[in-house]
Amino acid sequence: MVLMKNSLVAAIVLFGCGCTLIPGSYMEGAATRQESNQLEQDLDKVNIQVIDSKVIASQSRDLLPKKPSSLAGVDTSNYEYRLGVGDVLSIGVWDHPELTIPAVVQRTAEFDGFRVQADGTITYAYAPKIPVKNKTILEVHDELVKRLSHIIEQPQVDVKVVGFRSQRAYVTGEVNKPGVFPITEVPLTLIDAINNAGGLTARADWKTVTFTRGGEAEVIALDDFYAHGDISQNRLLKHGDIVHISRNDERKAYVLGDVKQPGSITIDRYGLSLAEAISEARGLNEETANANGVFVLRARNDNSDIIADVYQLNAQNALAYVLAEQFELQPKDIVYVTTAPVARWNRLIRQLVPTISVINQYSEIEVRNNVF
Repeated sequence: MVLMKNSLVAAIVLFGCGCTLIPGSYMEGAATRQESNQLEQDLDKVNIQVIDSKVIASQSRDLLPKKPSSLAGVDTSNYEYRLGVGDVLSIGVWDHPELTIPAVVQRTAEFDGFRVQADGTITYAYAPKIPVKNKTILEVHDELVKRLSHIIEQPQVDVKVVGFRSQRAYVTGEVNKPGVFPITEVPLTLIDAINNAGGLTARADWKTVTFTRGGEAEVIALDDFYAHGDISQNRLLKHGDIVHISRNDERKAYVLGDVKQPGSITIDRYGLSLAEAISEARGLNEETANANGVFVLRARNDNSDIIADVYQLNAQNALAYVLAEQFELQPKDIVYVTTAPVARWNRLIRQLVPTISVINQYSEIEVRNNVF
């Protein structure tokens, strides 16, 4: 599906623009009045800017991490594990070995322990059917002391969990060791769970993680945590929570036109500059490419009348390479290098406007499918 989508995008762009790029095509002729009127309407839908220091400064401000709504991270100071069905307890009473199960070679404390039954209780000597489900270890300890006090004077009871079997969280997707992780007496956070799963793979989307609790999904800005120290993105995991890391298939930019190796380029966690994208495409074709015709097309999804931003780089200027290194591409950006003179770029936009509209519609359908 992903490969088909990438192929579809590339095919639409190439077919939509092909006739504007072939020397000697009809685009060489003068436009009719009807074509000129249509061109003016199309140009109203596109915001065209030259990549200069002002654009770079504006982009840098946009890329700054947003100030978190809360600077507070996960508070585990009052964390207490609450028992559930299947958990196993070890119970001992000081100076009363008859009430303590002796250690046996090749048998674990969990094997010999007291398992929380389906009705949420355990049974101990002189203390049958003690309700322990949803209780803390301290609460169970106090209840045992209370019951054993009728038999033993000032009983000293030791209670601990030796088998955490009732609660678990899940880590799926692009991690090195996906799996099921128990909720224990040690607080388990979202970041802890990812680390316990071996960390993210090379194909993981480092920007966001899907966190699901009780059937409701939340997008966690993982990159804000790692790169900008936004601890508000962390979460304390509970039973049934799901942490899913997607692949970075959607995080691609496309380099097309008069370059040596057109195609798609993955934007990794460290970003991708315009200069790096052109370099990945092995540079411009020196003999035919128009150095003043390097454009970046960026579709908008803000429901405004402007459907795309178009950025032009004048690569004939030595300063352009510095600007290209600082200009950060975004997922689904299209870098286009034309052979046609810049004066014909308005005609090219006319061909690309329907292309961008189709890409937007396709993206909206994909989003709706992912949501539902």
